[in-house]
Amino acid sequence: MTSHPSDEYLDIVNEKDEVIGKQLRSEAYAQNRNNFRVVNAFVVNSNGQLWISRRTANKRIFPLCLDMSMGGHVEHGESYERTFQRETSEELNIDTNKASIKLLGHLTPREHGVSAFMNVYEIKTDETPAYNSNDFIEFYWLSPKELLAKIENGEKTKGDLPKLVGIFYGNA
Repeated sequence: MTSHPSDEYLDIVNEKDEVIGKQLRSEAYAQNRNNFRVVNAFVVNSNGQLWISRRTANKRIFPLCLDMSMGGHVEHGESYERTFQRETSEELNIDTNKASIKLLGHLTPREHGVSAFMNVYEIKTDETPAYNSNDFIEFYWLSPKELLAKIENGEKTKGDLPKLVGIFYGNA
């Protein structure tokens, strides 16, 4: 298989989230694997609204779909925390050392039906992120209930978005 120019190696993990190998991201997706690691985050303002982005048309998966505030793959040898810091800086121009953040939870494909092993974080701020236009084309500040209503009305989303909102925010 020919790899994509921006392809990276991901750690492959067992059911206990222990590293057992590595594989190119493109190969993991081609084989429909879910035993790799990702991070996701929601930016939340003081009104409880989520900053929800729309992916660019050139994304390999879920182009032009609504997405979490931030998401990324944990690269080979990297920790969840380091990936969260890197991706938050790259996608949102937010320094996690200066932001109000918390880990919402750790999810697994088997227990939670998500697409990969993942840590999900929350970033509290009333400021609109200075997002990377290579990742996102627009954004919305939405309550969880408003977001879920958009999805029910046919808005296309990245696969795990409705599930994560339901798990961590209900339909408030």
